[in-house]
Amino acid sequence: MDKLLIRGGRSLQGKVLVSGAKNAALPELCAALLTAEPVTLLNVPQLQDVSTMLKLIRNMGVAAERADDGTVHIDASALSTPEAPYELVKTMRASVLALGPLLARFGEATVSLPGGCAIGSRPVDQHIKGLAAMGAEIVVEHGYMIAKLPAGWKRLKGARITTDMVTVTGTENFLMAAALAEGETVLENAAQEPEISDLAEMLIAMGAKIEGHGTSRIRIQGVDKLHGCTHRVVADRIEAGTFLCAVAATGGDVVLRHGRADHLDAVIEKLREAGATVQAVDGGIRVQSAGGATLKAQGFRTTEYPGFPTDMQAQFMALNCIAQGTATVTETIFENRFMHVNELVRLGAKIQTDGKVAVIEGVPRLSGATVMATDLRASASLVIAGLVADGETVVDRIYHLDRGYDCMEAKLRGIGADIERLKA
Repeated sequence: MDKLLIRGGRSLQGKVLVSGAKNAALPELCAALLTAEPVTLLNVPQLQDVSTMLKLIRNMGVAAERADDGTVHIDASALSTPEAPYELVKTMRASVLALGPLLARFGEATVSLPGGCAIGSRPVDQHIKGLAAMGAEIVVEHGYMIAKLPAGWKRLKGARITTDMVTVTGTENFLMAAALAEGETVLENAAQEPEISDLAEMLIAMGAKIEGHGTSRIRIQGVDKLHGCTHRVVADRIEAGTFLCAVAATGGDVVLRHGRADHLDAVIEKLREAGATVQAVDGGIRVQSAGGATLKAQGFRTTEYPGFPTDMQAQFMALNCIAQGTATVTETIFENRFMHVNELVRLGAKIQTDGKVAVIEGVPRLSGATVMATDLRASASLVIAGLVADGETVVDRIYHLDRGYDCMEAKLRGIGADIERLKA
């Protein structure tokens, strides 16, 4: 397995490009299954999860071509196998997003129960409940969700769907399924993330009738068919937030090209309170910081968008490790998302955890060591910690990092970090 070698202690300066969002690109690749006409996606990040999703839809009989500039051409006109087998989806939970589009267009779908990061339970029961409300008959057998329309039905039927919890992938699955359903579907308690609004805008460009995306109630009027489109994937707010935390911790002055400050209000507010200067500029976000010794630790509680994102908890914790004072972090989304704590402690951090709560006491310095990535965002927190630690830090098992960050070490090198990939 590849590793990252980081020699800490350098400030970061310059400009860095924020890639397209993984959490928008994956559902939008599935949305292309809703039409027999060609779909072109621009600004698709070069990520392992994207490669896995492309392999998955090609296995169904879809033609999908990917260019080095982030353009992906998809033609699902010859889709012949509405199935997502376990061997292709075991590493990626987003594979469940194939269920709604396949069921809506073909009236049947067989999708393996998904895998992914071991950060806690993300049950698919809400997906099943919502699609069943639209008339789908779904059974779970031998590790697969097997869905079909009732006898004599040609389409799903619109329904009012109220989930028991806010679910991002559930909202996305219902959006895609409802676009081709008969009648009106109303999603209550819908997730409000920018990636969902981006998916809705793509579906609208394909001919869907959607309103209310970006709020907790979304209305979809089903149409008979959707057509092709060209759509640009929104910038990745979590990648942008990760770079914001890295620059704040190391010190420096960096412009994040294509970053969207309006998608990161909660994170930016905490960074400003910590002592960094963050502002929206033409075409991106600028962050300036004098580094760890000048920062003040900040407590926060992760919640659904527009609150503080769970996907930024680990990265901000790394910053808190070298800030002045003590901060309390409460994780409310996933029950197993403090696995990076033990690795940060190996670098010299002072952190105590009790269930969903972590208390971080800032220290003057971290010391380089070999650490192991346990999940995607934990990987990013260890990179940030390595950038500020004295000496050399080796981050092992970075395949997690490659699932969600497009050329992270190259981007960091471009703004002054001393970081290199050690090939297996």
